[in-house]
Amino acid sequence: MQKSSFVMFENEFKQINELINKLVREANAKAVFLVDKDGQLITASGETNNIDSTSLASLTAGNIAATGGLAKLIGEKEFSILFHEGEKDNIHISIVGQRVILVVIFDERSSLGLVRLRVKKISDELGSIIDKLADKVDAAAPQDGLLTEITDDDIDKLFG
Repeated sequence: MQKSSFVMFENEFKQINELINKLVREANAKAVFLVDKDGQLITASGETNNIDSTSLASLTAGNIAATGGLAKLIGEKEFSILFHEGEKDNIHISIVGQRVILVVIFDERSSLGLVRLRVKKISDELGSIIDKLADKVDAAAPQDGLLTEITDDDIDKLFG
């Protein structure tokens, strides 16, 4: 099984969760998901109980990969924003900081314009946190550039 390349620390995770919760409120969204490009769910907020978040994360990453292939066919690098309109619910998907995917599910209580406006603002803040997180991971990596495996003893030291 392939490991996700995305590493998270508690402080940044809390900051990201605060932003995701803020986006649900300000965009009047039903739910918001943050997914890494490997299809792993990072966090979610809102009405997520009736959604298979594992499948949503995986399919979203696949959707980004497929549309990335379409973009390359016509000479584009990627399509950074995708929108799917349904009878009752809509999905707005955007790439943040070239590393993660932001998924916003909304209905008639909101509008595409409001969602896009709020996503743009939150994306800038998320991108900043994710860039700092990447720098932190790079600084914590051993000199050879590889992260070492964490053992049970390491975990005991962290939480003991």
